[in-house]
Amino acid sequence: MEKRKNDWFGWIKALLIAVAVAYIVRTFFFIPIIVDGPSMLPTLKDRDQMIVNKFIYRVKEPERFDVVVFHASDKKDFIKRVIGLPGEHVSVEDNTLFIDQQPVEEPFLKEQKANMKPYQILTEDFTLEQLPGGYSQIPDGYVLVLGDNRGNSVDSRSIGLISMDQIVGRTSTIYWPIERMQVIGK
Repeated sequence: MEKRKNDWFGWIKALLIAVAVAYIVRTFFFIPIIVDGPSMLPTLKDRDQMIVNKFIYRVKEPERFDVVVFHASDKKDFIKRVIGLPGEHVSVEDNTLFIDQQPVEEPFLKEQKANMKPYQILTEDFTLEQLPGGYSQIPDGYVLVLGDNRGNSVDSRSIGLISMDQIVGRTSTIYWPIERMQVIGK
């Protein structure tokens, strides 16, 4: 009888430890997210399931072209790509991204640009001053984000700059569906 009681205690203890470890990992390190909508096509597809690294931005700052998840509202998280960093001026003219008046290649848009007709617009022209907030440069603690599907994305062009406090973490790993399993690049 005593052995049986010790076996149950051992199982309960193991289960509690497993639950505690899962809680700590999910709260502080990694969470799953499901892509909702077409705003990151062709990089990410609707219903792709990904892992979000919540810890990364506690030890380093976001980098240009990181794919991040952020709180767009109390009830909705968005997934977009970091384009502009603190202290920078961002604009787009004739489908070309400019950071501090210097053209910057966007390798993740290469295929889309190659398939465009000469008169097509991938990204409507804009300057940072025209976005909500009217900034002349991105303030400290903020980033400018855009979806890869520029014609169908609610991003900094309409909702303004994103505070670092809104960012949940960086994501780069698609784990489901199996045929799309990959680490996405910049």
